[in-house]
This record gives sequence, C-alpha cells and structure tokens, in this order.
Amino acid sequence: MAHAPDELRMCENLTLTSENHFRLLVVRLGAMGDILHALPAVTALRSAYPDWEIGWAVEPKWMPLLAAESDPGPSLSPRGVLRPLVDRVHLAPAKAWAKRPLSFETLSQIGSLGRELRECGYDAVLDLQGAIKSSVVAHFAYAPRTLGEDKPRERPARWFYNERLVTHLNHVIEQDFEMAAALEGKPLPWTQPLLPVDPAAEAWCEALIEELGVAPLAMIAPGAGWGAKRWPVERYTEVARGLVGRGMRVLVNAGPGEDEMARAIENGTNGAALPVAASMAELIALVRRLALFVGGDTGPLHMACALGRPVVGIYGPTDPSRNGPYGTRYRVLRSPTSVRDHSRRQEPEAGLLTITPEEVLRAADELTGKDEVR
Repeated sequence: MAHAPDELRMCENLTLTSENHFRLLVVRLGAMGDILHALPAVTALRSAYPDWEIGWAVEPKWMPLLAAESDPGPSLSPRGVLRPLVDRVHLAPAKAWAKRPLSFETLSQIGSLGRELRECGYDAVLDLQGAIKSSVVAHFAYAPRTLGEDKPRERPARWFYNERLVTHLNHVIEQDFEMAAALEGKPLPWTQPLLPVDPAAEAWCEALIEELGVAPLAMIAPGAGWGAKRWPVERYTEVARGLVGRGMRVLVNAGPGEDEMARAIENGTNGAALPVAASMAELIALVRRLALFVGGDTGPLHMACALGRPVVGIYGPTDPSRNGPYGTRYRVLRSPTSVRDHSRRQEPEAGLLTITPEEVLRAADELTGKDEVR
C-alpha cells in the first residue's frame, strides 16, 4: 500500500519567517538512500515556496541526484529538467577531507566552500543529516538560523544549531517533513520528489530498452551496505527465474563491488537475467521505466520509491517502519523474529533467512497482477 500521508504533523517550537526571496541551504551530504529520503521534504518546500532560493551541500559522488552532468549551473541556466529542485549545488567532499584533515588541499577546499556559502547569503540552514561533519558544513554558511534535530545522530552536532527541533514521527522521510515544516511553521503536503533528467542517460536507456525488446522491466538489486542486510544470491536467482516465467525482462543492478553477485544471477537463469552496471544518472533513467523493483534496504530501492515504482522490500536487521519503502505501492517482507541492529555483521541476519523466494514472488504478483506462465 502507499505510505504517503496528505499532511504531516509539525515539530514543536516553530519559528516563523516569510520572504519571497528567502535563501535556504539544505545539508545532506550522503549517502544515496539518505539523500533520496530527504528529497520529498525539500520538494514540498519548493512547491510551497517557488520563489525561494534553495542550495544543497552534498558529497560530489551524489551530485547526480540533484543535477545532471550537463547542467551549466545557476549562472547560465535556471532550474529545469537538468536541475529541477535546487538553485545551487555545493560540493562538500567531507569523506576525502577526513582522510587528510590537515593537508593543504583539504584546508584550501574547506576555506573555498566556506566563502562560497557565505557569499550566497543564506537566511537559514536545514541540517537533515545530524552528523558532526554536516553540522560543521552548516556552520560554514554563518546563517542567522541553523536548524537541526534536538537529538541528532551524533549528539555534538546539536552544538551548531540555534534552532533545535523535536521530531515525533518514526519514518525518516516524515521526520524530514517535520523539520522542513519548521522553517515557516506550516504543514507541508506530501510531494513526489523531483530528480534530474539527464539527456545522455536517457539516450543510453532508450538504446538499452530497444535492444531488450518490448516487455515489462523488473530490476533485482542483490547488494546491500553490509552482509547482515543481504538476502542470499541463490534466492534472488529463484526470484529472477520466477519473474522471467511471468513474462518480465529482468535486470540485475550491478553496483560497485556487486559484479560477482550479478553474474551469479545471470548464470543461474541461463542468461535470462541481465546484469546492468549503470552510472547514477543512467540508473535514474532506468528505474523510471521499471514495472517492478525487488531488493533490500539499499539506495536503489529508495530511488525506486522516489520515482513512484512498485517495490518489494526484503528486510532484516533494519526497521522498515523507519527506513522502509515510502510514497509508492509496495510490499515489505520482514520476519517477526528480526531485531533492529545496525552493527556491520557480514553474515545474513537470521530472520532475513526465513524469507523465501515464494513469498517474494507472491508479493510481486500482488503489485503487478501477473500470473506465472506455465
């Protein structure tokens, strides 16, 4: 069922501001799924306040979630399909800085980013990450208002906030809506997030689809951030065979380090499931065209949700009530024996292993209405 309330509750202690030319900086540096979780709330702000100037500070790796590679930037081009949501993207390679914190290059980049943010004259900064590094980047803007959670992910981050927000809802997307609503003290209606349309990626995707032929597209994503979240490849292979039997053309997302898993599924289906190694922009273009997505708690699953595609989520140690599919038609499979645990264990969580391929295929049938071809 769709999980997208029409109106989300606001935070306590709201502060009012109202200017047509209000300038807002959003800080959500990474990772992929977390940025995708933040997009709906920021899209709702854009819809409610179209004249606002909105910037976003992000790790360079994730910039394609905000702007196409061919985007010439705000000085040459207004918002459009290449950069539909924000006016400016500020690159903050915080992970690289952490590896060489005192190098000349790091200090030079930090100084440059600070000057860039201050020159934009932001009226408020919304830190949707709640980490020390994100709060420090937020501080660089020297904005009159810096908003963050009262109980952030890393407690010292709150020292940089002059407006500390109490959130009440459970899902991270709902929490982001609560925080975004605090900027003006008004509730924000659910808004499907905006992602860039990259012409080169669209052309690549159209060529791939022409090669594949006419058939509903399903994508399987066997990877996960750590082993405890990773459902066995052998079971994904059974699901791929079942989807092929239902007349679907099955693609296997082969993200960084996932080639071996993707090839195993290809071999287990006698080549019927096709591994696809796509750039971020290409993945956006491809996911837009899916009839079904199947995977665990990963960035590609949250991208499918952001693009409104039907999703089957296979969950174990992470809690779908907090990090699960949202804003689209979905089914979530999770064992009642699974316990929330974010420790980076390599072996699949025990509850995850109780989920069967047959259950996944039944969930897929509920979403697609397909009967197996016998």
